[in-house]
Amino acid sequence: MSNIITLLTDFGSRDYYAGVMKGVILGINPDAVIVDITHEIRKYHIYEAAFKLRSYYGYFPEGTIHVAVVDPGVGGPRVPLAAEAGGYYFVGPDNGIFSTVLESVDNPTVVEIAKTEFMLENVSRTFHGRDIFAPAAAHLSKGVSIRDLGGVLQKPVSLNVPMPTAKGDEIVGVVLYADSFGNLVSNIPGNMVMPDKVVYAGKYRVGPVRSSYGDVAKGDLLAIIGSSGLLEISVNRGSAREVLNKERIFVRIRGK
Repeated sequence: MSNIITLLTDFGSRDYYAGVMKGVILGINPDAVIVDITHEIRKYHIYEAAFKLRSYYGYFPEGTIHVAVVDPGVGGPRVPLAAEAGGYYFVGPDNGIFSTVLESVDNPTVVEIAKTEFMLENVSRTFHGRDIFAPAAAHLSKGVSIRDLGGVLQKPVSLNVPMPTAKGDEIVGVVLYADSFGNLVSNIPGNMVMPDKVVYAGKYRVGPVRSSYGDVAKGDLLAIIGSSGLLEISVNRGSAREVLNKERIFVRIRGK
């Protein structure tokens, strides 16, 4: 077990929410090493959080505890969970935020966080990040077994992630989210995109997949395989989100 704990939330930096989670963690384990991934996930955007989590978690040492809190269902019927998958630990709401990880590894262990001794004494209905997830992560970092937190959760929630479809020689996908640069990240894996194909985004002909942003002029659209391994629609030194004026668009790959 590592004493590294990462935090991913949609809390932003204006309020105290992310900071008080760190205070709770350090109050339980003063030796914890806390890494802020980001607190700028767009509000309630579970898709964005899930795919960003999948993109970074494996770059940390095994045993790292990844806390992810984008939780529009807080206080409702969804349960808090902790999981061990692929040598890493995950703590947060059971709303699908971890499904891109849990469904990509063999035999994950998933439990419902139910034991009150691993929570704060007074659990609010609106801030489980502070009252449940931060203390659970801190206790894990001190060596508590994941199975001590609660019973096995048989069917954690799965995100209904749309899959790209093949129609003849055409591949059709959708944009999942926009990053802070305005790059539109699609659900099409880069290994599905052949170099002799042309990418379309909505009504725009973007062109073949490029190897760098500099392959097109400033302000031009381009298609590129991003660091997550997924096809992205971008603008060289600009925002594809602003150019296309929306996110939930279809991305098509066709022959020339």
